[in-house]
Amino acid sequence: MACANADWSGENFSCSICLDVFSSPVSTPCGHNFCRTCITKYWDEQVKYKCPVCNKLFDTRPDLQVNTLLSEMVDRFGTSVRVNEQPCVGPAEVPCDVCTVPQLKAVKSCLVCFMSFCQTHLEPHQRVAVLKKHRLVEPMDRLEDRMCKKHERFMELFCQTEQVCVCQFCTETDHKFHPVVPLKEEYEVRRAQLGKIEAEVQQMIQERQKKINEIKDTVKHSKADADREIADGVQVLTALMRCIEKCQDDVNQMVKERLTSTEKQAEGLIKEIEQEIEDLTNRSSEVKQLLHTKDHLHFLQTFRSLKDPPPTRDWTTVEVRPPSYVGTLRRSLDQLGETLNMEMKKLCDAAELKRVQQYEVDVTLDPDAAHPNLILSEDGKQVHHGDVVKKLPDNPKRFTMHIFVLTRQSFSSGRFYFEVQVKDKTGWCLGVARESINRIGTIIETPETGYWNIFYSENGLVFRDNPAVCLPLRDELQKVGVFVDYDEGLVSFYDVEARVHIYSATGCTFTEPLYPILCPLRHDYKGINSAPLIISPVNQTD
Repeated sequence: MACANADWSGENFSCSICLDVFSSPVSTPCGHNFCRTCITKYWDEQVKYKCPVCNKLFDTRPDLQVNTLLSEMVDRFGTSVRVNEQPCVGPAEVPCDVCTVPQLKAVKSCLVCFMSFCQTHLEPHQRVAVLKKHRLVEPMDRLEDRMCKKHERFMELFCQTEQVCVCQFCTETDHKFHPVVPLKEEYEVRRAQLGKIEAEVQQMIQERQKKINEIKDTVKHSKADADREIADGVQVLTALMRCIEKCQDDVNQMVKERLTSTEKQAEGLIKEIEQEIEDLTNRSSEVKQLLHTKDHLHFLQTFRSLKDPPPTRDWTTVEVRPPSYVGTLRRSLDQLGETLNMEMKKLCDAAELKRVQQYEVDVTLDPDAAHPNLILSEDGKQVHHGDVVKKLPDNPKRFTMHIFVLTRQSFSSGRFYFEVQVKDKTGWCLGVARESINRIGTIIETPETGYWNIFYSENGLVFRDNPAVCLPLRDELQKVGVFVDYDEGLVSFYDVEARVHIYSATGCTFTEPLYPILCPLRHDYKGINSAPLIISPVNQTD
């Protein structure tokens, strides 16, 4: 029985034997009250019948009578206690269908009554014989939805043919020949399926979350690329603006120098003319003075020195020609254009090389693909031509005639970049090749056959195509950078030391893995061209 509260009302409604709230209270002839079960059991164990409270002896076993008033009061008190002890219904919990205010949480649902009960209102199902036969289950909400609309019976079975829930009567009528199983059995099967679906859904969520992260990374990298592009653009344009400003200063200086020269010439001529004017003015004064003399001897003696004018220059052929500025601006702009083109290409190449170096990959040479004449370093970073053809086991990956070697690593998407040192070599070949290239016998190296290579020899530098593309070579190459954008179909080559773009093959179509490929070429009997090709780490500089 439920334990009573330890207050005055609880003490007044407690049995002095079990100390719990009265259950079916009865009174003894002496006026004391006990639970019927408690006093009956107490007297069954005694020789004499006495009251457990006042110890009054009875000659015969008293006929116990139910205390109706006390029983009603106990029921009210017990109900109040039990209600106060039970929790009210919360969110997502099943309420008791009998309670009004407060509405308590159901502890069981009856599949016969189609109702849910709290602990208090469940009591008749635990006491009344007929109700004890009802089927009680864990609390269920909306029991009316669990009832067969046709037979008004609880749906406890599942028809596997029509994939619906049915009651027992349904299996004897509409679903008589259909395979049916208990709901619990089908529940376990479907629960397992749902668990698998949940795992698949979680995997799909993870895949999509991964895709979101990839997209975010792409945006992040794109922003970084954009920031670098803006910075490089500012650097290039600033340098070009300096070139333009210098050109403007040069034009201004040249015009000013021409004007100054003309001004100096004019000033010299003016001074010369002014001097002649001064001489002529003095002679005029002497002549006028002589004209007024009455001394015949003096006149005749002086006339001889004054009869001829002072020596002067014939100014009719002298002129100051203004400087001509026709074509000056055009010539300056032409020169500026050439300077800007050279400077722009230089700056753009340097900025471009800096960007592609961000995609550096670590690659090592594959001994299984190397021609028998080639000697590879232990770290797989260097290769040079040897004098002896090594006896090696047959391998479909190995080149048999051309002294090529591929790297272990291949690339099927994205961008990658690597650098190869070619210092002290008089001949070499390098680039990328697709996986399915011919490695046996004579090889024609063109993009059509799967090779994107540049070749250097005493005849110069070329991109191997049909026909070959001759490339400019300013100075001896020290290090070559190779950049591939697989998705864009681009292969580019760079002079790393000069930070200059050499050549780009565009519009390429890649459908299989690409491998970096190196060829050190043979060396002669004097050891010329014996230096190795070296895959070098990127050393970025501003």
